[in-house]
Formats: sequence, structure tokens, C-alpha cells
Amino acid sequence: MSLHIAMIAPTGFFADYGCHVRILEEARALQALGHAVTIFTYPTGATPDGLRVVRLPAIRHQSSAYIGSHRLKLLLDPLLAGLVLTRGLREPIDVVHGHLHEGAAIGWPLARARRVPLVLDYQGSLTSEMVDHRFLSPDGPGVPFFGVIERVTESAADCIVTSSAFARRQLAARKSWPPERIVSVPDGVDVSRFRPRAAEDGSELAALRRQLGIPPNRLVVGYLGLLAEYQGTGDLIRAAREVVDAEPGTHFLIMGYPNAAEYERAAGQAGLADYVTFTGRVPYTQAPTHLRLCDLAVAPKRSKTEGNGKVLNYMAAGLPTVAYAGGVAAEFLGPEARLAERGSVPALAGEILRLVRDADARRAYGERLRARAEHKFSWRRQIGKILDVYASVGAGLRHG
Repeated sequence: MSLHIAMIAPTGFFADYGCHVRILEEARALQALGHAVTIFTYPTGATPDGLRVVRLPAIRHQSSAYIGSHRLKLLLDPLLAGLVLTRGLREPIDVVHGHLHEGAAIGWPLARARRVPLVLDYQGSLTSEMVDHRFLSPDGPGVPFFGVIERVTESAADCIVTSSAFARRQLAARKSWPPERIVSVPDGVDVSRFRPRAAEDGSELAALRRQLGIPPNRLVVGYLGLLAEYQGTGDLIRAAREVVDAEPGTHFLIMGYPNAAEYERAAGQAGLADYVTFTGRVPYTQAPTHLRLCDLAVAPKRSKTEGNGKVLNYMAAGLPTVAYAGGVAAEFLGPEARLAERGSVPALAGEILRLVRDADARRAYGERLRARAEHKFSWRRQIGKILDVYASVGAGLRHG
């Protein structure tokens, strides 16, 4: 049976990072199986081919997307709620799928008006994200206030889908909801697009390497994602200094945004101008090729609650990966993960150096991660779990 799914994305969808990739790949996988998906979102962002995206009208003076928590959301979220309710009352809907806490809160009136299930796609704590993005002070009055909103939103959902088993354990520890209402559906990866480097890639990768100015015969350590302190970008630059001092044949390729100019200046001040390349924003369509330039990858995310989908892209590309211990990265990488103590720059540099110095270890570890991505985290596998969730809450059995 084909389902009509109202997805709510309270962000400038699509942009080339994190939660946007999960929204995109879930929608694509659902459509590939014959289901109809409508994504309700903010005015900004690119519209991926083949997806039905319904946007708020553009707001004057807003020309670019914002990342994470920002004050404009206090205006955009109520407007998006009105759009969702107005359009959703006129169209066939079997399930409301709200991404992030705001998406579930926005979708709750529509779900109740149409008497269809509400699913919260949980990608981390709302209040923790606000603190990570410096929207809230960790000791300020906003934390308990938004904590109440977070819990009320979770209680309104018929089912909470978490992007990792780690996040499910965090929620279950509160003991506020029956455990069957919390289902882990980890992030996935398109293993056909994100794949290891092959011989036929040689000329394309050589041209890209020249374009980026990466010197020949250097081993490339890659990072692809947002650039921010909670992502560990500052730690990565400090670790790069230690790695290059020990192994000057190493080069760091740091791909992402925002704050690229700020971190490039920091790298220059650390004497790394000839050893670090900053690309700025890399479109998601080009991410697989850029990752194939790399010999190993790093994910030094400091946040303890957010997802870490970049690790799955690294794994599918067959890249031996170093990450901070704890949280989602350890779950994705598995029992043989190369992990450094969270926040320890010497430990991070040490794990990178061990792989830089051992080509056989890099090859074997990368092959194991590729196999793990194929067997456990392909989107084809993950979307079956989403459909199981829909069935468990009665999606498709409309009463109104």
C-alpha cells in the first residue's frame, strides 16, 4: 500500500550537512518504494530533483540559510505551522513525520486534526543543540524552559525514531515513555554513491587534487562537515600541527562551512598554511568524489547528543576513520573503532599518526568499515525500519 507522508523540516532544506542529508535520503528511499512524500520547509535551501518541497514564502532580507538554532526560527516556526496546517488539511495524509523537535511540534496540530500518527525523527536533544550552537547559555534560564518544550513535544509523538542506538538509550534512561515508543533507526548511507577509490577514478581525482592545490605524494587526512567548535574543528587544527610535526608528508583536507575563513586563519597562525586545504562548502552531490581524494578521515565531534552521519559516509568510502570516543561515532564504527579521548588533542593526533604510519592497518581497517556500512547502514535497509514504525502506529488507517 502506498502511503502519503507529510515530512516537516524546520530548516532551510536542502543544505549540505547533517540532518538535511537524513531528510533527503529518507524521502528518496520512501519515494523509490512508491510512497508519496511532501516536505514542508523554510524559504531558503535548494530543492533536490524529484522531491515535492513546499516552502514558506521568502522573507525580505533573508537570502541565505541559517545553521542550527537562531532567532529567526521564532518567526519561521509559527509561519511554517500555519502553512503545514493549511495545506495538510486539503491533501491526503497517512502519517506526519516531524524532523527534530520543532518539526514534531509544528506537525502535532495537523496530525490530531487529521487523526493520523505523529512520528518524531529525533536527532539529538533540543536544549543541548541550542547550547552547542551558543543560542542558550548552559547555566541560563532558557535551558529548563526549552527542556519542558522538548519533553512535551516528545510526549505528543506516537513514536520517537532516533538516529542512533546511543540516542535511544539516552531517551529510555528518562523512563518517561514506554520503551516500545522509542525505536532506533540509525542514519544510513547511499553505498552506491559513497564508495572506495577505484583505478578508473585516477584522472578525475588527479585533476581535483591539482585544482585544490594539494601537493603530490602527500597522504591526505580528510574531514567533511560543519566547521564549529562543537564539531571539534579547533581540535582538528591543533591535532594537525602535532601530526605534521611528526610526519611532514601528511596533508589535511578540511571540507565544509561555515566559519571556513576563521579556521583557515587559525591554521595559518599555527604555521599550517602549506599543510591544510580548506575547500569551503562542498555540495552533497560532489561529496563522494572529494572523499575519494582522502587516505583516512577524522570525526572529532565534541557534541554528546547529536548524530554523526559523516562517519557513515567515511565508512562507505572505505576510509579508515578516527573519532572521539563516546556517542554515535563509536556505535557506527563498531568494536574495532579507532577512538581518542573526547577533547584530547594529543590523543586525537596520536590515533591519526598510528594510521598515517601503517599502510596495512589503513587498508584493512578501511575494508572492514566499508563492509560494515554495506551490511548494517545502507538506506535500503534503514528505510524498511521506518516503514515498520509507520505500520506499528497505524499509518494508512486514516479516520478522517
